[in-house]
Amino acid sequence: MMPGLRLLCWALLLGLAQGCPEPCDCGEKYGFQIADCAYRDLEAVPPGFPANVTTLSLSANRLPGLPTRAFREVPLLQSLWLAHNEIRKVAEGALASLGHLKSLDLSHNLISDFAWRDLHNLSALQLLKMDSNELTFIPRDAFRSLRALRSLQLNHNRLHTLAEGTFAPLTALSHLQINDNPFDCNCGLVWLKTWALATAVSIPEQDNVACTSPHVLKGTPLSRLPPLPCSAPSVQLSYQPSQDGAELRPGFVLALHCNVDGQPAPQLHWHIQTPGGTVEIASPNVGADGHILPGAPAVPGGRPRFQAFANGSLLIPDFGKLEEGTYSCLATNELGGAESSVNVALATTGEGGEDALGRRFHGKAVEGKGCYTVDNEVQPSGPEDNVVIIYLSRAGSSEAAVVGEGASGQQCLGLVLVLAQSLFLLSIPF
Repeated sequence: MMPGLRLLCWALLLGLAQGCPEPCDCGEKYGFQIADCAYRDLEAVPPGFPANVTTLSLSANRLPGLPTRAFREVPLLQSLWLAHNEIRKVAEGALASLGHLKSLDLSHNLISDFAWRDLHNLSALQLLKMDSNELTFIPRDAFRSLRALRSLQLNHNRLHTLAEGTFAPLTALSHLQINDNPFDCNCGLVWLKTWALATAVSIPEQDNVACTSPHVLKGTPLSRLPPLPCSAPSVQLSYQPSQDGAELRPGFVLALHCNVDGQPAPQLHWHIQTPGGTVEIASPNVGADGHILPGAPAVPGGRPRFQAFANGSLLIPDFGKLEEGTYSCLATNELGGAESSVNVALATTGEGGEDALGRRFHGKAVEGKGCYTVDNEVQPSGPEDNVVIIYLSRAGSSEAAVVGEGASGQQCLGLVLVLAQSLFLLSIPF
């Protein structure tokens, strides 16, 4: 016997054997097995439903929430009505077992915490009413499995934005209500205007799909939103003079700078892959007063290993073998992301070798200079100079950036000079 037919027979037999929760009325109407528990002043989902119930109404009660497996007794449920309760939280797993569900009404509650992943199992759903709640956020993939959904109501919530592509999986959608939400009309919401003007989906009350912020746009319908100066992030690793207010310790420092552009201002993040593992740094990790913020990686003794500043600079005091690797800066805003990387390795004297990442490099000591050649380019430094020269190359190229140590004891890296605790910019283009 096929599994689906076996489940149906089991449910029908069990349904005949079971009664009905005392507060509810159960029976057949228009070919549907209905359990009516509306207007019963219930504070919890009652147990004891027949397993063959296909329509369950719990509207206009006092339910404060829906716990995990709240509807495990009714696996064949097709319609579930829960409007006008006091539901604040729908726990993960509360709805996930209802694979046959076609209509779900959760409107007129107080829902702020919802198990969005449960919707991934409800591929048969055609009507979803979540209006008049306290929702502030909808994950981008919340509706990824709802290809049969025809009507979606999200109006009268507290949604400030919607991620681009939120409605893309809803290929059968014909009716959408998103009015009366406090939308923040910034660059992250421009896509919704474009989509709403182009889609064949009916969106009623469009004059009430309006901006609440910023103040200059308050009350402006999204359909009449003026052009905004928006751009996706772009990044480039470059180099700048010493940081204002940042004290550099005596010795050599690897200094990188991530030039970031975009509107709205992108968030910057550093991803560092070293022989010892991966380091993730949300920039900045150094405060305006120069103190290291909590959570910054440190070397033994408590000194910071990596210093990420708000202006995009990254300093590595006392760069050594443990700091070799790939340094990537990543920038993201509402419109997307961008990344740029360099490889940095510490070289040894001689005619060449391998860096810590296993890449071959070619270099040789230059007599009397104390630096090494990289691709036939030499940056000299005399024994009297306290100089670090940093050679950098793009990640993915055949060469690594090389940090050399000369015969006179000074180190050589390319593009950035550290001299007497000051950084000087070399005009060497990428």
